[in-house]
Amino acid sequence: MSAPACPGLFITGTDTEVGKTYVTALIAKALCATGRRVGVYKPAASGCREEGERLVAGDALALWQAAGRPGSLEEVCPQVFAAPMAPHLAARAEGKELDAELLRRGIDVWLERSEIVLVEGAGGLMSPMSDDQYVADLAYDFGFPLLVVSANRLGTINQTLQTLITAASFRDGLDVAGIILNHPVASADDASLKSNRNEIAARAVAPILTEIHWQQSELTDPVDWIALAIRRS
Repeated sequence: MSAPACPGLFITGTDTEVGKTYVTALIAKALCATGRRVGVYKPAASGCREEGERLVAGDALALWQAAGRPGSLEEVCPQVFAAPMAPHLAARAEGKELDAELLRRGIDVWLERSEIVLVEGAGGLMSPMSDDQYVADLAYDFGFPLLVVSANRLGTINQTLQTLITAASFRDGLDVAGIILNHPVASADDASLKSNRNEIAARAVAPILTEIHWQQSELTDPVDWIALAIRRS
């Protein structure tokens, strides 16, 4: 794993629709509030909406706005596609090919101008980004510690532990800085909500850094994101 030129965190999820963008935006907002220059990067996005003559990635827009609109939206997410499927398949549906080099090179502008870079992956670690590349390959190549966003719902214990096992076994291992337990929906009728945090904490090596409740507008737990970003495995 290479040493990154600028501190950063790679935010991944245990599944799709677990709130990665929401969590990443809250972190960006919190860092900006302390005066930090925050870079936000999403290597590729699919399922994007049409606005006039261009495609806009809603996730990238949310990150850009939370970080105070640094640079341009196109720099936040340089590869956008309309079809709601894996980015390389979405690209082919439009008669294009995903640019694997740009997935990695696109972060350079943020490394040059930021004090910390937040990278949001697509789906989970083993979500495909090409025929032979996964989100985990990008996480490994960037060299940033991982933040694992886990949805507080039935099944999250298994999904969280599987994600940690994947991180530990991928190539020579991905450093996991911690877990963020997120409430992506208001599921008051889910009995597992009360026990998931303690069960994960008892079984996972990585710590639970914070728990984000439904529609929480800012982070409340004192987490030193900069210190996590500069850690080395």
